[in-house]
Amino acid sequence: MKRDILTIAMPKGRIMEEAMEIWQKARLPIPFDLEDTRKLILTIEGEAVEWILAKPMDVPTYVEYGVADIGIVGKDVLMETEREVYELLDLKISPCRLSVAGLPQTINHEIVPRIASKYPRVAEKYFREQGKQVEVVQLHGSVELGPIIGLADRIVDIVSTGRTLKENGLVEMETIAHITTRLIANQVSYRMKQEKIKEIIERLSEVI
Repeated sequence: MKRDILTIAMPKGRIMEEAMEIWQKARLPIPFDLEDTRKLILTIEGEAVEWILAKPMDVPTYVEYGVADIGIVGKDVLMETEREVYELLDLKISPCRLSVAGLPQTINHEIVPRIASKYPRVAEKYFREQGKQVEVVQLHGSVELGPIIGLADRIVDIVSTGRTLKENGLVEMETIAHITTRLIANQVSYRMKQEKIKEIIERLSEVI
């Protein structure tokens, strides 16, 4: 943790684009080359702020361990990683839902032995709470393939418009949680750099 610099962990991709829009509306400083650079650590001239560009699943880890003071991350990632961080603010961007989906002919099947998901912890917990014992197969991409090729009976994945499911012959069966993007903080940083962090919270709250 750098005492005089506020370090922000930002996920690459769609969340970053939407987060930068509200960051600018809130009149908070951002690196001018954020979208074009291949650098992973960015600074802002004249500002005591540093940005770490990271994979979404890594953001809570960087924040928990204090290499980043605050971070921007989807609620789905927080649910899966279960890191010890403070959840400060719902930014209300990148809305979607974490859902169970499968082939239409399996809708009424009570026996669901195998689930494919990028969220194995969330999936296992959800089905355990339903009183169902399942085997969760972790995949890192194209989870929709699971039921199609016979690897899994159902999937647990993020659904936004539902177009990907439809194009692959799957249907959404149950919603586990509604997801938006959150501002999180390291627990020590929140105490040590409270003034800086609270200013960010206040400015963002005004434009959300």
